[in-house]
Amino acid sequence: MAESVQEAPLIEVSGLYKIYGPDPAPAMALLRAGHPKEEILERTGHTVGLQDINLRINRGEIFVVMGLSGSGKSTLIRHFNRLIDPTEGRIVIDGTDVMQLSQRALETFRRKRMSMVFQRFGLMPHLNVIDNVAYGLRVQGVGRAERRRRAEHWLNMVGLDGYGSQFPAQLSGGQQQRVGLARALCTDADILLMDEAFSALDPLIRSEMQDQLIALQEELHKTIVFITHDLDEALRLGDRIAILKDGVLVQEGAPADILLRPADDYVEAFVKDVNRARALTVETVMKPPACRITAATIGEALEQMRGAAGGYGYYVTDEGYQGLVLQETLEQAARRGPANALKEDLLQDVPAISPDDLLEAVIPETLDADYPLPVVDEDGGLRGELTRASLAQVLGDRAEARSSAGS
Repeated sequence: MAESVQEAPLIEVSGLYKIYGPDPAPAMALLRAGHPKEEILERTGHTVGLQDINLRINRGEIFVVMGLSGSGKSTLIRHFNRLIDPTEGRIVIDGTDVMQLSQRALETFRRKRMSMVFQRFGLMPHLNVIDNVAYGLRVQGVGRAERRRRAEHWLNMVGLDGYGSQFPAQLSGGQQQRVGLARALCTDADILLMDEAFSALDPLIRSEMQDQLIALQEELHKTIVFITHDLDEALRLGDRIAILKDGVLVQEGAPADILLRPADDYVEAFVKDVNRARALTVETVMKPPACRITAATIGEALEQMRGAAGGYGYYVTDEGYQGLVLQETLEQAARRGPANALKEDLLQDVPAISPDDLLEAVIPETLDADYPLPVVDEDGGLRGELTRASLAQVLGDRAEARSSAGS
């Protein structure tokens, strides 16, 4: 069988450095020699913005870059469309080295391949909502009727149908940001750059905008680079997360990797107060099913179960998961005839949960159930089981666990 070929990343950043100042060469030499950025600033007057950043961002994912103020995250995102040029490094987007683009080609690239959503909305106050949304199409030379049609479509998509004649000053902050999102989507760019896009919003509106983005992404499958300083937001939105500190990439991975396996004390401090039940899904915690029963008869089912611990198994047919069966029940039924068919009346009614469920949503069922809950996908396939022990382990205090282990 031929090996599957992994799709090339849409965005690839290699060896990216940014040093601010008129003559970065001496600062680069000190940086490569291992001198800290504070010493470099003192000796050269130059500021290290980014240091040896290497990233691969896949097509159709939400890639979150997070860090505290001054970490370099906004500097990084502005390199993708060359609002900032690097001191050293390559940025390749869909096979195109953007550093090699002429000014005219770069302008076309920005208009057609990327859109940006800003923290402070960036709307033009003298234009009404429909014209703000259609502005990118106007720059592209799209005719008035077509750009209006497309702008109205995207206004509807972000929940602002009927607001086209309003002006930005007449809208709430959340509505203005929806206009900014509609404007970014209206050009049908492959890549959305969102720089602290929801940070200026009140918490409730911010949560609504996160919901909106998740819903839109399920339909559109854009490649989104999202900048935030909020770990809860990063965990909620990101397919993968990169954490920056002082211009250095300290960890990159899936939300569960960041949360459960922090790379250093800096990341550990970020994640220690996160509500894991609201951030992790069942898939990140589930274990393989203790026993999968596929037999047609009671006797065969007992044979499958006797090699497994726990005294229970999940009965699965061609139609998917059917229910949980106990060894004790099977042994009683076997006395009546081991060759009898394994029927529905022998099964326990144990509710199935989805691998995509948040742990917070399944805690009550997990605690109430006498047996581990089966994890079943949308096609009925048995993916695993969720036990009380595994739930307690992942929701427990990791620091306390380390302390106990060391005592």
